[in-house]
Parts: sequence; structure tokens; C-alpha cells
Amino acid sequence: MGSKTTILIMTVNLMLSWSNALAQEKAQVNWISFEQLHDSLKSNPKKVFIDFYADWCSPCLKMDEVAFKDPRVVNKLNTEFYAIKFNVESTDTIVFGQQNFTNPRANRRNPVHEIPLLLASRKDTPFSLPALVFMDSTFTAQARYFQYLDAEQLLEILEKTP
Repeated sequence: MGSKTTILIMTVNLMLSWSNALAQEKAQVNWISFEQLHDSLKSNPKKVFIDFYADWCSPCLKMDEVAFKDPRVVNKLNTEFYAIKFNVESTDTIVFGQQNFTNPRANRRNPVHEIPLLLASRKDTPFSLPALVFMDSTFTAQARYFQYLDAEQLLEILEKTP
């Protein structure tokens, strides 16, 4: 094989590797809002994944960098789920199912919004983060996790969510 052919093959391989790396780097979860979810569930029922987080939550931030950037997780969430990322300290009024949900504790300590309190609370346990809720297409909770999950753990749960 001539040196020109070898250089051409190496250049093509390098370009393909670079292209694949860029594609993986750009893979992102298509996060939607609760308002978008309501309409989406009516027109096209799908499973729902909700990531409740706060800006100060280290495990939440680590999941953003590890689990939610893994191409397999991104693909699974984008194809089989409606994915919602919701800051528990939000002061927004959320309209969902013809109801308004607010954050009545917005100016107090631990200002957790009503939505995470409704969907990710545990009996006799204070609310904690990260809080991940897995729901079926009828918006019925199938599982809740209150811990850091790496890409492998999250993928395993996503695959077995009915």
C-alpha cells in the first residue's frame, strides 16, 4: 500500500473518530416542562421520567455530568420517555391538569415546590435529593429513587420501567 493511501485511510479514520466524538458529545436529553407534558400525554401517551434537583445538590450535578450525558441513557430517555428536569426551589406557578402548583415556601428555609412534594415524598421521611420518579403512560408512579445513580444503574431502571 502506498504512503498516499495510508495517509488517506488514516485521515478518514481520524475524521470518523472525531465525528463520532462530536455526535456523542452533543447527545442531550430532550427535557420538557410539566406544561408540555400535560399536552404530550394527551396526544401521545409515553412513560415519564422526572429528575427533581437543586443547584446546590452535588449528586444531582454529578448525574448531569455522568448519567445524563451517556448516549445510551440519552437515547432511552428520548425515545421511550417524556423527561422532565425540575428545580425543587422553583418559584414558578406550574399549571398541570387544570390545577395550579406553587412554591408557598419560596422565601423560607427549604423552599421545596408543591410538585416534588406531591410526587417524590416518602412517608415519615423528610424530602431529599436527588429524587427521581419513574411513571407509566397514565402518569402513575412505578418507582422512586432518592440517590445518585450512575449511567449503568439508571439504564437498568429505565429498561425495566413498565
